Amino acid sequence: MGKIGIIKEFTQYLFKSRKWWLATVVIMLLLLGALIVLTQGSAIAPFIYTLF
Repeated sequence: MGKIGIIKEFTQYLFKSRKWWLATVVIMLLLLGALIVLTQGSAIAPFIYTLF
């Protein structure tokens, strides 16, 4: 089972159990992780790390 299988299983779980807040949490964590990875080598990095 690859990454697509995990995503498919997660979406099936969301539709079955109707826990929509869980999708919001996962999306926000992915966006936060992408923000940290993409700004890692830039001049903005010190300002982002001070938020945490």
